[in-house]
Amino acid sequence: MVRPGEEDILQLIASGEVEQVQPDRDLADLLMDDAQRHLLSAEQLADDDPAGAFQMAYDASRKACSALLAVQGLRATSRGGHIAVRDVARAQFGPERRGQVLREFDGIRRRRKDAEYPQDSGDAIDADEVRKVLPKAQAIVDYAVALLPHIKPW
Repeated sequence: MVRPGEEDILQLIASGEVEQVQPDRDLADLLMDDAQRHLLSAEQLADDDPAGAFQMAYDASRKACSALLAVQGLRATSRGGHIAVRDVARAQFGPERRGQVLREFDGIRRRRKDAEYPQDSGDAIDADEVRKVLPKAQAIVDYAVALLPHIKPW
């Protein structure tokens, strides 16, 4: 039986961007707890530290996606990094299969990168942008929470 995204994931494993590890539901739960706390922190920091708040919202999204991997026994390597997390999540649970929510992860990731490595002052993040991204990050976390009980080890 072919699993959703199997070919893509096998390529990521072969390239060293993703590795197989022991499936770990406890780690997935820890990542999800972190994600929920990050969202609360982001909301509290939005006015005083918008760039930090945006980073927290992004980290919440990334950790939620990483939790989906952890429960399967998959982990992004330092070579694959955040993009590998995106690629595995998208291959298995992404827009073609489950709708818009994971498409938002990549948009948040790209915007966070622009803010971390700005080209000019227009790349700065303000509180309004944080408030716009928080519901998207929350939707990603909620999506992962709903999926976790149904995911089998790889």
